Amino acid sequence: MSDANAGGSAPARKADTLPGDRAFFGQPMGLFTLFGTELWERFSYYGMRAILLFYLTDTVANGGLGIEQTSGEALVAIYGSSVYLLSVLGGWLADRVIGARRSVLYGGIVIAAGHVALTVPSAGFSYLGIVLVALGTGLLKPNVSSMVGELYDREDPRRDSGFSIFYMGINIGSLAAPFLVGAARAVGGYHWGFAVAAIGMAIALVFFVLGRKYLGGAGDVPPNPLTPQDRPGVVRLFAAVLVGIALAVVIAWLVQGGFGLPTFIDAISYLAFAAPVATFIVMFRSPKVNDHERTRLRAYIPLFVAAMIFWMIFEQAASTLASYAQDNTELSIFGRAVSPELFQSINPAAIILLAPVFAWLWIKLDDRPPTAVKFALGLTFAALSFVFLAGASWLADGGKTAAWVLVVVYVIQTIGELCLSPVGLAATTLLAPKAFRGQAMALWFLAPSAGNAIAAQVIQSTPDASPAAYFGTIGLIALVFAGAMFALAPWVTRHIRAGADSAEEAALQH
Repeated sequence: MSDANAGGSAPARKADTLPGDRAFFGQPMGLFTLFGTELWERFSYYGMRAILLFYLTDTVANGGLGIEQTSGEALVAIYGSSVYLLSVLGGWLADRVIGARRSVLYGGIVIAAGHVALTVPSAGFSYLGIVLVALGTGLLKPNVSSMVGELYDREDPRRDSGFSIFYMGINIGSLAAPFLVGAARAVGGYHWGFAVAAIGMAIALVFFVLGRKYLGGAGDVPPNPLTPQDRPGVVRLFAAVLVGIALAVVIAWLVQGGFGLPTFIDAISYLAFAAPVATFIVMFRSPKVNDHERTRLRAYIPLFVAAMIFWMIFEQAASTLASYAQDNTELSIFGRAVSPELFQSINPAAIILLAPVFAWLWIKLDDRPPTAVKFALGLTFAALSFVFLAGASWLADGGKTAAWVLVVVYVIQTIGELCLSPVGLAATTLLAPKAFRGQAMALWFLAPSAGNAIAAQVIQSTPDASPAAYFGTIGLIALVFAGAMFALAPWVTRHIRAGADSAEEAALQH
C-alpha cells in the first residue's frame, strides 16, 4: 500500500521556525518522529485489517463473531469507506480547529483504545473497537503527511526525498503487520492478533510524544483557524451534514425494512455516494469559482470516476480477496504452509520494489503519458487483475487455485496503483479551484470512500456468485470504464491545458 493518497502538505512556515538539522539521513530529525509514528500506525491498521474479515466470519466456537460471509465482506468494505469519509472530517478539524499535531495525537489515542477493545472477547467490545479505530484513523490519517510537509520550506530540495523516506515507513509497517499479527493469531487466536496491533499503535504514540521536540512546532497551529465570522457558516454546514446522515439512515431503513447490519452498510454507502456529488455541486455553483476554473473542474470529473472504480477493485484486498485467499487458494508456497492474511503483504512489498522503477520510468519518459492516460492505465491494470483471477478460478473448475495466482493479482494491482495513485493527489491539487485548494485532500479521499461503498453494495447484491462470475463481471465492467477513460483522455488533456494558469503549466500536459 503506497498510501500516496495520504500525502499532502500544509502551507509553508517561516524559515526561522523550520527545523534545520540533518540528523536523519540528511533530513530533519522531525522526519524520524513522523516516520516512526506512521510506520507503527500503519502496522497497527493493516495488521488489524489483515485478520478482521476472518474474525468477523469465523464461528463463535473458533473465537470469531459468526457473521455470514457476504455480510462480513460488505462490513469490511464499508469500514474502509468510513475511514476515508472520516478522514475528511479529520483534515477539516486539523485545518480549522485543533491543528495537525493534536489531531494526530487524539487520533492515535482513539485508535489505541479501539485496538484494546478488540482484544476483549466480546461482540460488543469488538464493534466498539472497529468504530474507534475508524474514528481515530480518520483523525490521524490525513494529518501526519501534512506535518511532514511542514518540516520543509517549499524550495527545500530535500522535500521530495523526505516524502520518499516517509512513504517507505508506511510500506515497511504494512509489509510486516500481516506476518506478526498472523503469527500471533496462529498462537493465541484473533484477540492475540489484535493485541499485537494495539502494541504497534502504542509504539507509534511513544514515537510521536517523545519526538515532539524535533518537530519545530509543525502542526501546532491550525493553518486556517475559525473566526467568529465563520461560525454561522460552520453551524449551517454541520446542520446540513446531520440532516444528510439522518436522511441516509431513514432511506436505508425504508429500503431494508428495519434496522440491522445491512441498514448500517447502506446508510454509509449513501453518504459516501452523496459526499462527492455534493462537493462537485458546491464547487461548480460557488461564486468564488470562475469559468477558467470550471474548465479544469470538468476535466477532473472523469479522473475522479476512474479513481473511484480503481479503488473499488483495489480496496477489496481486505474483503473478497481475503475470502478467496482463505477459501479458494492452496495455502502453500514451495511446499510450506502459509496463512491467508500473508497475501496482504504482497502489495507493500511490490511497492517497495517497483516504486523506484516507476519513478525512473516517468523521468525517462519526461513525465509522459499525460495524467488522463496514466489514470486509464491504472484502471486497466486493476481490471485485468480481476479478469485474470476470474480466468484462473474458472480453469480450477471449483477447485482451489495455486498461491502464485493471488501473488500475480496483487502485483498487477500494484502496477495499476503506481500508475494512478501518485499522480492522483497532484491532479487534484492542480485542478481544484483556487478557493477550494485547501479542501483538495478531502475531495481525493472521497474517491476511495465511494469506491469502497460500491464494493459493499456489489458484495451484498451478489451473495451466490461464483468467484469466476464475480471477479470476471467486475473486471470486464471496469475494462469498459478504462476504455472510456482512454477515449476521453484527449478531451481531459485539452481541458486541463485550457484551464492552466500559465503556459508552463499547460506544457506539462504533453
